[in-house]
Amino acid sequence: MKAFVSRSYGPPDVLTLTEIPVPVPRDDEVLVRVRATSVNPYDWHNMRGEPYLARLMPGGLALRRPKITILGADISGRVEAVGRNVTEFRPGDDVFAVVSGGGFAEYVRVRESDLAPKPENLSHEEAAAVPMAANTALLALRDEGHILPGQRVLINGASGGVGTFAVQLARALGTEVTGVCSARNVDLVRSLGATSVIDYTTQDFSREARRYDLFLDIAGSRPVSVSRRTLHSKGTYVVVGGLPGRWIQPMGHVLSAMATSRFAGQRISVADALKCTNPKQNLQTLSAFLNNGRVIPIIDRRYPFEEIPQAIGYLEEGHARGKVVISL
Repeated sequence: MKAFVSRSYGPPDVLTLTEIPVPVPRDDEVLVRVRATSVNPYDWHNMRGEPYLARLMPGGLALRRPKITILGADISGRVEAVGRNVTEFRPGDDVFAVVSGGGFAEYVRVRESDLAPKPENLSHEEAAAVPMAANTALLALRDEGHILPGQRVLINGASGGVGTFAVQLARALGTEVTGVCSARNVDLVRSLGATSVIDYTTQDFSREARRYDLFLDIAGSRPVSVSRRTLHSKGTYVVVGGLPGRWIQPMGHVLSAMATSRFAGQRISVADALKCTNPKQNLQTLSAFLNNGRVIPIIDRRYPFEEIPQAIGYLEEGHARGKVVISL
């Protein structure tokens, strides 16, 4: 099979299209023929080995060379074969999943416990836009943010991959949503259900008089101490990421939030989709929203499989509206 393999850290051209053996599923695994995948900041952080601080952290990036040689955390495809202990899936089933790596290949092994049926009304490209970004949004709002109907929610970074799902999910869960984005994305964010939209190029959301019950910080564009001013005294601040950097960021922003949580009056938490213990259940929850049309994937660009390096390069520019997907 063909796969993009990375054996050293660096820019997108370190990804080499290589012919490797098709993996054989273990007893509790499913072999999936990948029909579509997508790119996430997770991929280019692992590709570049940045921030460098992450190479020194337990469970983070490897020090000298990539720990994950085939990137790609989102997959949508068709079951090719199953291990002998697999009971829920059979060859021919359409499925999707979020995985720690392996999606930038024609085939990937996935644990049965991580796999869910593909939403019936989505194409493989649309389904591949969902797993990591929508799962992160769901975890941030429901599990970490403890979102409740009637609350006011502020989403900083509302037009990106996680943000476009977060706006829709927060609205579907009965809250009043304010999104923060650039001027070119104001209409998009409003169309997704935001009641109000703040253009960060002309307004400073931290200086607004309105206070919120939940602040979902995807962009990480302001210090934690400043962002907390937007919340009620008992509000919740959830960090998803931050501005990219070679040495510390966005990890520095996350660590700052964790340190602040020890003495802040407000609740502060961090959302991480890859540490989720029930990915299948979350994907099934998301499928319910997707199948009834209350949430739709927003796709900025589509690339063929052979142009995965170009797709990652585009995502690194930081201007993608929604998701960037790959077709196989």
